[in-house]
Amino acid sequence: MAKAQSDVDFKRLIAEIKPIPVNKEIQGQGVYTFQMNKKVDSIYLDAYNMLFSEITLNGKAVAHNNSGKQFSIKAPKKIGEYQLGLSFKAKPKQTVYFLGWEDSIDGNEQIWTQGQGKYTSHWLPSLDNMNDKLEFDLSFLMEAPYKVISNGALLRTQPKDGLIEWQFNMENPMSSYLVAFVIGKFEKKTITASSGIPLELYYEPKDSLKVEPTYRFSKKLFDFLEQEIGVAYPWQNYKQIPVQDFLYAGMENTGATVFSNTFMVDSVAFKDKNYVNVNAHEMAHQWFGNLVTEESGEHHWLHEGFATFYAYLAEKQIFGKDYYYWKLFETAKALQNFSGEGNGEALTNSAAGSLTFYEKGAWALVMLKERVGGAAFKEGIQNYLEKFAFQNVTIQDFMWEIEKASGMKLTDFEEQWLQESEFPFDKAKAFLTRNNTSIKRYFEIKKRIEANKTNKESELTTVWEDLGSERLKEQLMLDYSEQLSFKMLKGILNDEKSKVRQAVALATEKVPEELRMDFEQLLDDNSYKTIEATLFRLWSDFPEHQNRYLDKTINIIGFPNKNVHLLWLTLALVSPDYEVQSKKEFFDALNAYTGAEHHFEVRMLAFQFLKNIGGFNNSSLKNLIEACNHHVWYFKKSSRKMLKEFLKNADSQSRIQEIYPSLTLEQQKYLDQTLGK
Repeated sequence: MAKAQSDVDFKRLIAEIKPIPVNKEIQGQGVYTFQMNKKVDSIYLDAYNMLFSEITLNGKAVAHNNSGKQFSIKAPKKIGEYQLGLSFKAKPKQTVYFLGWEDSIDGNEQIWTQGQGKYTSHWLPSLDNMNDKLEFDLSFLMEAPYKVISNGALLRTQPKDGLIEWQFNMENPMSSYLVAFVIGKFEKKTITASSGIPLELYYEPKDSLKVEPTYRFSKKLFDFLEQEIGVAYPWQNYKQIPVQDFLYAGMENTGATVFSNTFMVDSVAFKDKNYVNVNAHEMAHQWFGNLVTEESGEHHWLHEGFATFYAYLAEKQIFGKDYYYWKLFETAKALQNFSGEGNGEALTNSAAGSLTFYEKGAWALVMLKERVGGAAFKEGIQNYLEKFAFQNVTIQDFMWEIEKASGMKLTDFEEQWLQESEFPFDKAKAFLTRNNTSIKRYFEIKKRIEANKTNKESELTTVWEDLGSERLKEQLMLDYSEQLSFKMLKGILNDEKSKVRQAVALATEKVPEELRMDFEQLLDDNSYKTIEATLFRLWSDFPEHQNRYLDKTINIIGFPNKNVHLLWLTLALVSPDYEVQSKKEFFDALNAYTGAEHHFEVRMLAFQFLKNIGGFNNSSLKNLIEACNHHVWYFKKSSRKMLKEFLKNADSQSRIQEIYPSLTLEQQKYLDQTLGK
């Protein structure tokens, strides 16, 4: 067998995919076109736990082997181009997620994929190796009224076998981990980039009022990236699809980004949590990762560092230079802490974590651009993308193009920024203070405050009105608000912008009576983050006013994770004389938010609040046990930890035994293992 099938070039797949939601099954058939350049023993495809039938080579039936991980046939005797046909069935335990098909709620059904790494082969016979690129032209059979979204241009939809066929066409090759599809009840808004590329913005009907704030700036981001990168967008169109319980913030499938529907926000939430950064990051991946793809993990910087860097540049275009430099400052501090604890990682380390590949990777590009100059940097980027389009690349491929464009030797740069594990914070700080006045002033003011042992506030009052930068004032409040007089804080809470007021609310450990009324005004702020922090602080510090605070915030839901509403339900439950006749209603509502029909972030918050007040009922206990096998690993981990803590109490174990007969076999098995049975 040829290692990595290097002597066999798979060029194209034409496949028909039929999901069977009730069985969580994928049925399909496909024709693979490949070129055999040299004689090899066998031809293989990666395929996990699949069953195969109707295997043909150039239309003639052939025998096959199936190891459970790979499908293979004996290679033909002559070199040349061939077509391999096959039918398959798969019941993937990962990569394809069937949501909402088992509950009684109409309209929340979804199927979506997440193949990053080498996981597409769990539902589609393919090639896990990122160095194998082919053109995927997929069709899907699905019942109406569900819509199918996948890579490429939608050629047509038509009735077939009592279902609807959705036929997609890709024009250029890609690695198999970038193949994706989403099925559900979606609507879309289509806008057009300045270059003529269609941008398809999908949403669930329930989120129709959130389309504008969620996708705000999408066209501006796309236009900026095309211009800044200097290479035309390489795919036919660009789609963005929000899905339930997605594993990550977003995934840059070729021409079809899938992202978490928690980023579908209203205009109030936009101020504190919006889709702009994720939006720009996944867009940038269409060039860095999709057009040019790393050869292996040690070159992962070429994906994540570049997407992070260009997303920051795009945000600078939207929110301004001050926003950009302060964001870089935040990441530099995180990298300094990480590195200072002995956890630093080189960008060439294939086992490095996200902080390294994303944030340290972005910093490396910031400093590289500073080193060679903007014009040479852009020329090198363009040459790199054009030379290696639809190919696989290494760090040296990129660095050579930058060296040629700049005429510089960059060996010392590579040693410090790519190969060293320690983050050079002093160089990052020097860059920031050299380029941003407000960060420079921050360090100057901070130095004076720390040096003044008797009256730290005086160092702030003398410069406060001249600071200008909202972000600078915000950081100073996060650092020093607890050391300021009531008079100065009163002025800030009444006169400053929302982020500065929010910083005071977040940094305050106990609200003094002298500032109570000023803090109460924060409950009217246009920020769910501020309202959440202020409600809890006021409710805790002034029990005599609890009912009034709850009345004022009764109709506020908050972010998509319902942060304010879940806090409100919890506080309403434990406030002794608040709406006593409605306690059962509040209790049932909080427990109901743990159900599988809700987003896992909502469930996680509800579980935490119920744990804090000892409020689990039988229904939420069953939901907690179910969550211990959820597909999102950190939700699963959190649920398992909470269940173990709950089971430490003998009375709690008795309660679990009451509901044990109503659990599924899988849940009973997990519970038995947890209890050591």
